[in-house]
Amino acid sequence: MNLGALNPEQHQAVMTIEGSLLIIAGAGSGKTGVITHRIAYMLEQGITQNHILALTFTNKAADEMTHRIKKMTGKKLSNLTIATFHAFGVKVLREQAKLLGYRDGFSIYDSSDKREVIKDSARELGMVLEHEDLVDIEHLFGQIKTGIITLADQTTGMQNLFQEYQEFLYLKNAFDFDDLVARPLALFQSHPEILAHYQQRYRYIMVDEFQDTSLQQYQWIALLANQYRNLCVVGDDDQSIYSWRGANYTNIQAFEQDFPERVEIKLERNYRSTGIILEAANALIAHNTNRKEKALWTESTDAEASLQVRYLENDQQESEFICDTIRTLRVSESRSYNNFGVLSRNNSLMDTIEEAFIRHDIPYRRSGGRSFFERKEIRDTIAYLRLADNIDDDIAFVRIVNTPRRGVGKQTLATLREHSDNRKESLYCTAKRLLDWEKPPFSAPAVAGLRDFTVTLDQFRERFTLHKDMARTAGDMIEAFDYWGGLLREYPNNDKVAKWKYDNIFKFLSWFERWEKNPDNLEPKLSLYLMRIALAGRERADLDDTAMVNLMTIHAAKGLEFDVTFIAGVEDGVIPSSKSLQENETNIEEERRLFYVALTRAKEKLFMTVCHQRRQMREIQLCQPSPFLHELPSNLIETEDKELEPEDIERLGMSVFTMFKD
Repeated sequence: MNLGALNPEQHQAVMTIEGSLLIIAGAGSGKTGVITHRIAYMLEQGITQNHILALTFTNKAADEMTHRIKKMTGKKLSNLTIATFHAFGVKVLREQAKLLGYRDGFSIYDSSDKREVIKDSARELGMVLEHEDLVDIEHLFGQIKTGIITLADQTTGMQNLFQEYQEFLYLKNAFDFDDLVARPLALFQSHPEILAHYQQRYRYIMVDEFQDTSLQQYQWIALLANQYRNLCVVGDDDQSIYSWRGANYTNIQAFEQDFPERVEIKLERNYRSTGIILEAANALIAHNTNRKEKALWTESTDAEASLQVRYLENDQQESEFICDTIRTLRVSESRSYNNFGVLSRNNSLMDTIEEAFIRHDIPYRRSGGRSFFERKEIRDTIAYLRLADNIDDDIAFVRIVNTPRRGVGKQTLATLREHSDNRKESLYCTAKRLLDWEKPPFSAPAVAGLRDFTVTLDQFRERFTLHKDMARTAGDMIEAFDYWGGLLREYPNNDKVAKWKYDNIFKFLSWFERWEKNPDNLEPKLSLYLMRIALAGRERADLDDTAMVNLMTIHAAKGLEFDVTFIAGVEDGVIPSSKSLQENETNIEEERRLFYVALTRAKEKLFMTVCHQRRQMREIQLCQPSPFLHELPSNLIETEDKELEPEDIERLGMSVFTMFKD
């Protein structure tokens, strides 16, 4: 095995295979290479595969490590355990299920299954739960199982529901996702003989992304490593950004206390970013007090490297700037789409950018949150428009004929399908034909619902044929079908959710209006707009990763890198998040770590955008630059636009874009 490509610190980390080892691996410092070289070196030194355990957080990372080690050693790795914490938990539970009273072949319940069990448990106790209640309770139970909160601190009713939920899981011979760490830990703590068995098996343990481990995960690996004490943890406290899901960066401090004999190695040489980006990132993160001192450095001297802040009027200009810059750099610097990463603190900030990508025919993939166009209310709206444009679209008909509910149930649809098949006509045409019968073959509520549905849709189909004010017509149609009332009935105890969903519809319609009114659009027809949306989704499915811009939250971008990186919405209240700071003022340090992670995704060029005003649903909010921008050395930052103060905005008479639906 060739170790000549490693720098001195990496070489030391690879060669130190006995005893406890703390590797502080800065962003872009080649930690994956260190881990894989270290395991390969262990195998070369005669350590057997079944004595090595490497834990990480994603299947992708585990697969990459396995592939690299196979390539380096040329060996089959059938007895080497490289897995996520949860996959390793499954392995332990499958071997020890009977000890817990479970039968072989147990099931693992995902989020959807978990909610169904909670619903069954509540029904058993005579409780009625709304959808939002289920989501909150699912999250609460996860926090209880992962040790973030205690069951004893909950109400008696919630304690009873949790116990009922646990009994249901047992009866169904199932574990949920949180059990995959909690139950093996409890097993090791209560059965010393089982713990000793696994200690003998796994004598060399490595943990990747150690700063992201939860307290339970650390307790688990500390128990496993306690006999042979060959525990190597690799992480960076400056990149700890997952406290909301139980990650505890203070585990580094716990490791130092529990393994005082440890060797500590810092990997500070960065192989990713240019010097200007690293200097800015170092200056930013230095404002955090509770951290390991380190300073990333590089030998890269790219004269074309840049760090720019753009001050723009609103989020529409922001999305246009991002699109224009991507298209310009693709041509002028011969870059592929996958060289670009567009990051944001919040999933909602990506909606306008996603729409702009579709409008400008820029292929993209969206990560870290559901695509705006995949939300139910948007899919419903598109289905209404599709049926208005094409009455033979049976898929659209089935989706919205009873949305909102209008008495058209499964039996009615079955009857429609039977008659439709016999005449080989669309469901919509069948419904209209059967409604003309003296005695339609439907229940009275279904007849009333279908008649109202077809009559109303016909009225709006006529308006759409004029090809004028189509977005306004669509908004009127959504109102005429009382989609708002349907949302209120669906969310009777949470009108905020209903309003959020309804506002999403009119955000979508504002984009439709913008496309319709564009003077460059020579043929503004409903069918063409629907075709554009459909083709954008199909093209994304057909393209490979090398042909798409990466649009994602900062959390989802961790571990990735892009030649050209955009950070959208670098504004106060966005990053740092006002919601996060309201929960706890000390979260400012994690918000700064999150911004640090965003900065260090960039390899060559970094663009940060700040809007003077930003649309939040159907309201306009004035924005201020993020205080984190003031923590970056001003001499490193390029700006093309003077930063405007609020009074400048008022003086210039910047218009507030208002929707046609208030």
